[in-house]
Amino acid sequence: MRLARTTGTLAAACLLAACAQGTGDSEETSDASFDSEANLSGTVQVMGFGAGDEIATVRLERAKEELGEAQVKLIEGDLDIQQFLSSVASGEPPSLVYAERSQIGTFASRGAVVPLTDCIEGEGIDTSLFRESALAEVTFEDEVYGIPEFNVVQLTQANADLLEESGHTIDDVNGSDWDAILAANKDLMKMQGGDLATIGYDSKLPEFLPLWAKANGVDLISEDGRTAQLDDPAVVEALEFAVSVYDAQGGFGEVKALRDSADFFGDGNQFASGSLGAMPMEQWYVNVLNDVSPDAPMAFDTVRDLQGEPIAWASGSAWAIPKGSPDPEAACRMARVMTETDSWMAAAEERASLREKEGGLFTGILTANEEADDAIREMAPTDGDSAWSQAVAAMYEANDHTFAMPANPAGDEFEQAWQDEVNKVLTGDKEPADALADAQQAAQDALDEAWATWDEK
Repeated sequence: MRLARTTGTLAAACLLAACAQGTGDSEETSDASFDSEANLSGTVQVMGFGAGDEIATVRLERAKEELGEAQVKLIEGDLDIQQFLSSVASGEPPSLVYAERSQIGTFASRGAVVPLTDCIEGEGIDTSLFRESALAEVTFEDEVYGIPEFNVVQLTQANADLLEESGHTIDDVNGSDWDAILAANKDLMKMQGGDLATIGYDSKLPEFLPLWAKANGVDLISEDGRTAQLDDPAVVEALEFAVSVYDAQGGFGEVKALRDSADFFGDGNQFASGSLGAMPMEQWYVNVLNDVSPDAPMAFDTVRDLQGEPIAWASGSAWAIPKGSPDPEAACRMARVMTETDSWMAAAEERASLREKEGGLFTGILTANEEADDAIREMAPTDGDSAWSQAVAAMYEANDHTFAMPANPAGDEFEQAWQDEVNKVLTGDKEPADALADAQQAAQDALDEAWATWDEK
């Protein structure tokens, strides 16, 4: 989901241009009184959240119980950024919004969401339990604007049979040695009739450039979120490597065509069908694979940097209270209950029970709540010999070695700048250094403009 470049109304256009005043003084919630013991009423309209599985429904039911007389109304569908910004600008926002953490800084800078200091204190939300990288993503200019929820990291996921047949191991494709990846890629890939039949290694561009850059020792943006670092030589080197993986297989187009043809969420997925050797991939795919193809020959590890240390680019979701929320007290309580340890434990126990009844395996859940993660980890197999046990162990190890993008007022524009230019490299229209130089200019211009608008408030 991208922040809209233009909007359908003058009011929304004003908000996108940062016409709203800053919210550092919390004037938008000056009439709110946050108290974890208060009896609440009204209706909490929630935008961007869907109760699609037991992890969501169990926590939602707990939230409804603690909201007392207050009702919950879910606005169906994923978060529509334009619709959300328009609703805030028109003075008719939802009570609560569920968004990607990477969007929170932009929303905060544009006055679309409010700081949560009073909410956190009144409802007794213990922010010390949140993973540092997750909390940093929702902290803009020293104010917390979101309550972080799920955590997403990457693992190295591979077909064990293909590795063995080619004379390689998971250590050759975990990222610790880029020359080893290139050698394994060459040995794992298979051609049939002049076409690529098995992807050796998928470096997952354009989306995983931040992961490859960090593995090479550099972030795409400075720690304070003000300076783009896209043209850093280490980023260029990372992009050159990740693209060379595709070049060795006939180009990105060949790999993408085979990637897109796979039954990704079914029993004919790339690993089960033998059409992929290895790739970095988000940890939630382990649960998918174990569910639809439990007998697939799998091998797992963390992704590792060039020093051999585990590394993961953390992302995820968060709850935020819009400017002008009609029910900020109930919204805050719902955010608290949805992310507290007891709720996560109840949801994990329900999933584990369902998986046991189905004859499957509980592969854990990653949240931004470290206390919950530690407790749930005890319920999942992490010390067995099976590949799935190794996957769960790797998932939790990765979760302890994360980095994240800092909150900034131009998150969407920044991401769009580097993704657009990486795509031009993948299509052969630009060389990596030239593309990243152009990305640097576009990203820095967006950051400078957005920060200048914020600093003037």
